[in-house]
Amino acid sequence: MPVWDDLVGQERVAAQLDAAARDADALVTANATNAPPPEASRMTHAWLFTGPPGAGRATAARAFAAALQCVSPDRALGGAPGCGFCDGCHTSLVGTHADVEIVRTDLLSIGVKETRELVRRAQLSPAVGRWQVIVLEDADRLTEGAGNVLLKAVEEPAPRTVWLLCAPSLEDVLPTIRSRCRHLTLRTPAVEAVADMLVRRDGIEPDVAAEAARATQGHIDRARRLATDPRARARRAAVLKLPLRVDDIGGCLKAAQELIDTAAEDTKQLAEEVDTKETEELKAALGGQSGGRMPRGTAGAMKELEDRQKRRRTRTQRDSLDLALTDLTGFYRDVLALQLGSRVALANTEAQDILERLARAASPEATLRRIEAIAACRDALDRNVAPLLAVEAMTMALRAG
Repeated sequence: MPVWDDLVGQERVAAQLDAAARDADALVTANATNAPPPEASRMTHAWLFTGPPGAGRATAARAFAAALQCVSPDRALGGAPGCGFCDGCHTSLVGTHADVEIVRTDLLSIGVKETRELVRRAQLSPAVGRWQVIVLEDADRLTEGAGNVLLKAVEEPAPRTVWLLCAPSLEDVLPTIRSRCRHLTLRTPAVEAVADMLVRRDGIEPDVAAEAARATQGHIDRARRLATDPRARARRAAVLKLPLRVDDIGGCLKAAQELIDTAAEDTKQLAEEVDTKETEELKAALGGQSGGRMPRGTAGAMKELEDRQKRRRTRTQRDSLDLALTDLTGFYRDVLALQLGSRVALANTEAQDILERLARAASPEATLRRIEAIAACRDALDRNVAPLLAVEAMTMALRAG
């Protein structure tokens, strides 16, 4: 199965990347045989993948990295790189290839220290593969200082190094960086394409796959999680009942607190799974024993790990809250569609009775104000407003309409 099959609903982008991978393969082959390089190449050293959440930016970058490292013998017979079966493709896709560095952060930002390490690696020649590939899945989280460090590497690239940057939009990347990258825009895949992918690749029942794809409006990762995780479905069902619980001030405050508590519980579950393992591994690496005292001089390393875990918990809680707010926005979008008599398909068909009740009880203008209140809450969380205060303000605005 070619690596491009992972790009759901992105036929145009897949065609562009396939053409670039062919030219990249021709360039490497020409260098190895001292043959003249192709006159015009669609390959370049830096790429920027943008698109809405769930469009598959990181998936496209990984697929391209796999095609660049493809070692299938079929290439010598005219086959396209990116077979999906060879060792180069497989290890690139799963993240174990020696010359493919996949960077994703579970923190709020990517700092100068981490970026300098990436730049240092980018200057190395490929160890076993055909290219040195750096996939930066969260380029929008680079601090200003880190972006300036990266700019130097993008301006003066090593001969066999390729940067693959992913961000939601062009505005999320420094202008000086994006001007030196080839830009590819991904779109939100069709609901039907996502449902078909869930059935074919994950073995999910067609009805469940269709409901998950429709509920997440084409967000691939969220659709897969919703279709396979009962806890995710239960949390979403609870969020969709929130509009019925903001009839009075007490209900608003209670609903806000429960939303925060749910996000905190998600964060706690992840921390229990990851933090304990990380702590024990670091203790073992530093020569400590489980339950015993740590050797002298290791307190700084342990404190650095604790700080990192704290920042990750903050990011996880924000992501959980943002997911709930996204579901709530989709709910009121359905209410507005019913009020305006729109023919667009509803995302939350399982709650249609609640949607119709709210559509009859309010005006379209009030529904728009509620959608704006949710957007304002998301903006407040991005600006580090205390989560409980931001959510309480939102629930009060939902009540006021």
